[in-house]
Amino acid sequence: MFGVVPKALWARRAPPDDRNRIPLALRCLLIEHDDGLVLIDTGIGNKEDAKFIDIYGVDNASQDGRTKLEDALGALGHKPGDIRWVINTHLHFDHAGGDNWIDPSGKMSPAFPNARYVVQRRELDFAQHRNERTAGSYLPHNFEGIPFQLIDGETEILPGIRGIPTPGHVPYHQSILLESAGEKACFIADLVPTVAHLPLPWIMGYDLEPLVTLETRRRIYQRAETEGWLLIFEHDPTIVAGRLAREGKGVALVEPMALH
Repeated sequence: MFGVVPKALWARRAPPDDRNRIPLALRCLLIEHDDGLVLIDTGIGNKEDAKFIDIYGVDNASQDGRTKLEDALGALGHKPGDIRWVINTHLHFDHAGGDNWIDPSGKMSPAFPNARYVVQRRELDFAQHRNERTAGSYLPHNFEGIPFQLIDGETEILPGIRGIPTPGHVPYHQSILLESAGEKACFIADLVPTVAHLPLPWIMGYDLEPLVTLETRRRIYQRAETEGWLLIFEHDPTIVAGRLAREGKGVALVEPMALH
């Protein structure tokens, strides 16, 4: 998760277990919009086998055979059929794994049957043309059969919801910028997966273009600080969101919002 950063440094921020794994969240974002409920990313889903679950230490199962995402929606009084839009930041298994689901009969179908699914056009093409480096992250059963609405570059998907290209992790990664009542928030996804990754050079080994990640972060940090964005972290196990401020030559998180 930290690429070339020495373990002696990153372990202070994210202590690993005896298998060198660190706690991570699968935090999806639900937006109440005039056009209906909008879901940003869908987690890992319910399609993976026991070996996969063990390797990654996934704790995501629901008692009804679905996942904790559906449990969380249910706790808010919503069913999968209530979701009207699903927006994927990219199509890696931990972000689009819940786009499809396998029902108790073994049939695979879209997990949110009444939703429009949105992704960057070139991201879908990139995911469909895998190679030895990308095959472990792009699993076809997560996006096969999904009737995607494809967008190109920076796009207003709905009023107040904009996809902005943030390349580096993968070439066609997008973050989702939200605006309401004069406030802005950005679901940054794998551009900065956790608060521990805020330093510019603390870049994941999973990133296909780490130097692009660095420059994308520099650009987004400047904009986020200038415009007062609330940054929402998809994978941080405890910190949900916060704002950026300058700290020496780098940035620091202020006004952090932690899980209770």
